[in-house]
Amino acid sequence: MTSSEFVSARIIHRPNMKILGIEFAPLSIPLERRLQTLAVFYYCSSFIFLGSSMLGLGIYLLCTRLFFIPLLYFAWFVYDHKQCCQGGRRWEWLRQWRLWKYFSDYFPVTMVKTADLDPNKNYIFGYHPHGIMCYGAFSCFGTEGRDFSKVFPDITPRILTLEGQFWFPLHREHVMCSGACAATRESIEWLLTKEGKGNALILVIGGAAEALDAHPGDVNLVLKRRKGFVRLALKHGASLVPVFAFGENEIFLQVDNPQGSLLRQIQDKMKSFLGFSTPLFRGRGMFQYNWGLLPYRKPITVIIGKPIDVEKISEPTDDDIKKLHQKYIDSLTALFEEHKVKYGPNLKLILS
Repeated sequence: MTSSEFVSARIIHRPNMKILGIEFAPLSIPLERRLQTLAVFYYCSSFIFLGSSMLGLGIYLLCTRLFFIPLLYFAWFVYDHKQCCQGGRRWEWLRQWRLWKYFSDYFPVTMVKTADLDPNKNYIFGYHPHGIMCYGAFSCFGTEGRDFSKVFPDITPRILTLEGQFWFPLHREHVMCSGACAATRESIEWLLTKEGKGNALILVIGGAAEALDAHPGDVNLVLKRRKGFVRLALKHGASLVPVFAFGENEIFLQVDNPQGSLLRQIQDKMKSFLGFSTPLFRGRGMFQYNWGLLPYRKPITVIIGKPIDVEKISEPTDDDIKKLHQKYIDSLTALFEEHKVKYGPNLKLILS
């Protein structure tokens, strides 16, 4: 350990201040850690608040002399609204921001490669588990924070997310810059047929339902009834790649909401109505550790498994889908069991 590292370690482990029961971060934290926290704050706040705040600003401007600005943007949106289902609008400059290195180092996020990917093929990555806000997925695939383009040369990652993310003014442009596209059948088929080869579509299989089971120490995956991605993989001959993120469920505390509880019933009904889930969670704040919307500093290890080659079948039968789906489950389970000894020895995989 160098002298500077030793000094930093002493600073980091210095006892925190407590005022009225609130535990504050030490004032003498290294600048790098402050920048890491700021990077995570940027992602978290934009994920939660940017869309609604831009929508509110647009409504406000309609009532002022600047009313023409939201009207012009609305005209642009009508013209461009399908872009999220037609390849998006990737901006490599934004993906290369130094900010994302700080973001990934905050936890830290580690990306583990287990096999090479052939750039002459297309892939559907199944990411598990969803967690609260998919921090591991965004770090590895939505940015170059973990140098995806160097680790997997000539492979283009494209995170697939709820189409509703692209309905909010300016927020949609921000999301598309990362390479994200809508998680719809239309979007997936476009990417697998009109964007050439070497595309890696990252689909969080469990989706909104799985977010409600994102509790520390638990790995409950919604997978057994999710077969649409398998059908599309068969139809277009896209290889399937299981991805498991150890630690994704550990970075927030969620209010206890077991199946059948009143809270869970309300959340399920809201999910059916809104299209996205509403987990009640807490983390830490910018300068204190008791509560807030920022995740805790806990490691996330994203294991990218070996690809499952898929033979193209234009009209797959139910039996074709069932066989490949089971093969995917077996591959994901094997990936989890192989790496849990090192990254999650106390975890048990539960599929529903």
